[in-house]
Amino acid sequence: MFGIRFFAALILAWPLLGAAQSAPWAYEGKTGPAAWAKLSPDYRACASGREQSPIDIRGARIDKALKPITFGYIATTMTVTNNGHTIEVEPAPGSYILYNDTRYDLVQFHFHHPSEETVLGHLSDMEIHLVHKSAEGKLLVLSVRINEGAPNAVIASLWEKMPKKAGETVKITSELNPSGLLPVNRAYWAFMGSLTTPPCTEGVQWIAFEQEKELSRVQIKAFATLYKFNARPLQNPHGRKIAAFE
Repeated sequence: MFGIRFFAALILAWPLLGAAQSAPWAYEGKTGPAAWAKLSPDYRACASGREQSPIDIRGARIDKALKPITFGYIATTMTVTNNGHTIEVEPAPGSYILYNDTRYDLVQFHFHHPSEETVLGHLSDMEIHLVHKSAEGKLLVLSVRINEGAPNAVIASLWEKMPKKAGETVKITSELNPSGLLPVNRAYWAFMGSLTTPPCTEGVQWIAFEQEKELSRVQIKAFATLYKFNARPLQNPHGRKIAAFE
């Protein structure tokens, strides 16, 4: 079984893992989204890409070729890092999904406030991105939009030890199952997109659940206290097709 360090090395392109970057960036100010492409040649796709994320989800059409997602999530220990852009969680290896007969291993998940994806222009309170990687190196991100409601048990355990300062990391030794972050209804929208942070690399398979998940007001506020705003603005879909699985 591969170790966490191995998986982290595989996806250095994914900036939220805290990998070395060509230039510092932010969500606001002089190094905010409007300037990302100018900060480094490595970030050119942030402005020139034709399949950038996030997008407003609308006009989806049912695709009968799509299959249900098979989840092989397991309870494991987790490493929680405040990387200066979000709270990022790395579960011990073992959790995976099967999407269109391809296995994607769960590498990490992280949070945005407010949501990045919108549905018919509606913005949710928060969003969870669960990042997966196939053996061939392809990335798949599961998007779970969040609104205020009932408290979530997995989040309660994570937030209890959430590092408050950028660069801090804590280990959660009690085992948690990331399936507790998923909605009951597994209907989804599928479309191609990109990383939502520099270097904005494209070729990422996005799966956005139609049903939202709930966190309590206290849980949402706990994250918002650290990250009042860490969401990239909506990007031009450029006629992108959005498939729906009901």
